[in-house]
Amino acid sequence: MTVCPICNGMDEIHVKCGKCGNEMQDNGRVMDYYDGYSAYMSIDLMKLEDGFKDTYSGNKCPHLMHCHSCQEEYVLLIKE
Repeated sequence: MTVCPICNGMDEIHVKCGKCGNEMQDNGRVMDYYDGYSAYMSIDLMKLEDGFKDTYSGNKCPHLMHCHSCQEEYVLLIKE
């Protein structure tokens, strides 16, 4: 079983926005925003349905990154 180092507080993300250059904020797992119950579902089950090709088989955790300056958003895949 693998764990995400970001979700489990073992590491931090420091990513600059590709559009404006300011630091982006990690808003957590993208699956948590699907609906009101997705944050409570099994992580591995959600990885099978998240729309990303290899989050389950490649042991990656998709995090939603957001820039408060220019409102840019993208998903960053974190290796577990």
